[in-house]
Amino acid sequence: MTFQAIDIHKSFENTDVLKGVSLNVEAGEFVALLGPSGSGKTTLLNIIAGLAHPDRGRLLLDGQDITRLPAGKRHFGMVFQSYALFRHMTVAQNIAFGLRVMDGKRRPGRDRIDRRVRELLEMVELPDLADRYPAQLSGGQRQRVAMARALAIDPQLLLMDEPFSALDAQVRQSLRGEVRDLQRKAGVGAIMVTHDRAEACALADRIAVMDRGRIVQYDAPEVIRDNPANDAVRAMFAPVE
Repeated sequence: MTFQAIDIHKSFENTDVLKGVSLNVEAGEFVALLGPSGSGKTTLLNIIAGLAHPDRGRLLLDGQDITRLPAGKRHFGMVFQSYALFRHMTVAQNIAFGLRVMDGKRRPGRDRIDRRVRELLEMVELPDLADRYPAQLSGGQRQRVAMARALAIDPQLLLMDEPFSALDAQVRQSLRGEVRDLQRKAGVGAIMVTHDRAEACALADRIAVMDRGRIVQYDAPEVIRDNPANDAVRAMFAPVE
């Protein structure tokens, strides 16, 4: 699976939020959208997800134009900042949700859904929590359930909007490696929004550094660190004293 965003423009109330953004994600690649608030990274993620539409530009998945394809038909997994778990559903029901709402031709049978849920509970190391509700889980456990739900449908692309921001620093750091391992096991390309440079460097194969609606550098973390494209990137990657 390869994904491309080509010359994406987006404005809100005469304010240009995205100014000709282009991005490509290769099969199995983990990409971070890094930048300050207002740089356009969440708007870009929402456009990729189908939750917003560009004013101009195209989105291609394996060469097929999906720019106007509804979000529900893109077959992308999404992990929201708040996890967005259904409070009235158990862990198992939350993970199974995406499979149960598939259209008739694609929806698996009950036995296959139950088997997939068990597999994912093992993968995220929560096999004994299937019958618990989100309120009974820690923040780290909720984050794992949200990942399992996003992966349940075997997505073509995994999208994450600041998935660690609701966690304390210690839990956040310990879960980074787990999320990367899950993404690798699933073999799915991923795009993550973050404002945390250390998080982007720890997880991403490539980082798209965004500033004022543009991608100002797109490369491997070590390349950006050693060869920043401009002063804005240099400031983002300056050593913390």
